[in-house]
Amino acid sequence: GKSTLLKIIARITEPTSGRIELSGKVSSLLEVGTGMHSELTGRENIYLNGTILGMTKNEIEKKFDEIVYFSGVGKFIDTPVKKFSSGMSLRLGFAVAAHLDTEILLVDEVLAVGDVQFRKKCLEKMRDIGKEGKTVLFVSHNLSAIRQFCNRCILIDQGNLKEIGPTEKVVQTYLNQFIDLEQKGFHSKKIDYKKNIQLMKARTRNIKGIKCSNFSCDEPVIVQLKYNVNKQIPGLYGYLEITRDDGINVLVSISNDMIDDPINNLPVGNSFIEIIIPARVLGHGKYHVTISLASSQNIGDALVDTPGMVATFILDDYSTTRGNDRHGLLSTICDWKIKSK
Repeated sequence: GKSTLLKIIARITEPTSGRIELSGKVSSLLEVGTGMHSELTGRENIYLNGTILGMTKNEIEKKFDEIVYFSGVGKFIDTPVKKFSSGMSLRLGFAVAAHLDTEILLVDEVLAVGDVQFRKKCLEKMRDIGKEGKTVLFVSHNLSAIRQFCNRCILIDQGNLKEIGPTEKVVQTYLNQFIDLEQKGFHSKKIDYKKNIQLMKARTRNIKGIKCSNFSCDEPVIVQLKYNVNKQIPGLYGYLEITRDDGINVLVSISNDMIDDPINNLPVGNSFIEIIIPARVLGHGKYHVTISLASSQNIGDALVDTPGMVATFILDDYSTTRGNDRHGLLSTICDWKIKSK
């Protein structure tokens, strides 16, 4: 729904009802690199992409050197884009879009890609745009980026405006709705026969099989999932994401990283899946579990089931010297040895 909303605001998609009122020129970063031509050079693509995004030739020429410097691909500016890495294409596409002369900039998850330094550069550029008195509408599930960048937030639930206000207040409202997940876990009461595969239950349990949401850093956390399979999906794989309470993504596990993916071609009926997060990996704190299934045999790795955040658990560090006062994302205990030369 969020991307559709941005497309309506950007006047790409017509609303079925209601209207959008805008005051000022609007530019969008809904998909970085749209309009890039692989056979053209980086230089030619700056002019092409800039024109598609609404810049005049004079505007592009005035900002050309700045765009090239920001992108960091100056040495290859006269090389065909088909020889660029995906990261280089991304940098060039963002550099063009970030230098648009606009009053309202729409940004959709652009910072989810690229290396750390480039994401930091993008964030600083958008912050500069905001300081110039312009409006940046940034849509993301990355709570850390939202907290760093936005001073006001809008929370949308099922297409309805749930809350609008200071960022910290709205983010906390968003996180509070998952308190029940900490106590009860995820549960679907009805089978949706329109879905090929549907998550019915999700919970966290300890090594003894007891359902719980509070763990020691010294024990593994087991995420247990129950799926109803109406139709087998070839190429099926699972995606697990663990985020801290502040929105930082700390762990990702994908089932097809394994040589024989156990999720591929789940049989029709009920399937039970367990994902084990080893002991002494994550540091103390509160964590949220997000789950999705996709198929690698569909175009663009098509999503099959995306229930989203399905469980919450808390880790406490009881056994180390500093315990919960220990800093860092990880709680791994490393070996210290004295060796002779």
